Amino acid sequence: MNFTGIIIGAAVFLSIGICHPVTIKLEYYFGRKGWWGFFIPGIVFTGVSLYLDNYIASTIAAAFAFSCFWGIHEVFQQEMRVLRGWFPENPKRHDYYVRRREELGDILKEGPGHKHLKEKMGR
Repeated sequence: MNFTGIIIGAAVFLSIGICHPVTIKLEYYFGRKGWWGFFIPGIVFTGVSLYLDNYIASTIAAAFAFSCFWGIHEVFQQEMRVLRGWFPENPKRHDYYVRRREELGDILKEGPGHKHLKEKMGR
């Protein structure tokens, strides 16, 4: 029996499970600037995966790296979820959220695929 796939699958599942709540906390405490909290580990784990000799460990490190890279995208999406009122905002950053809601205006009422969303978000 070969358990390689099961081990890697479980590790990927765990990395996604770790990144999800971290995304919420990073946005809560640091806003969109929290994306660095995913970028740096993503780069580190990418480098680690290149130097590991063990196939399973290298694959797990790379999978975690790319979970971190996906987390960058999710930090920006999390800000939109907070602005729409789907998640609680940090009371210490209330003025920031008020300003962002004024900047985005009606776009917050549109779906996330609105064509001008990226332009208004400053990306």
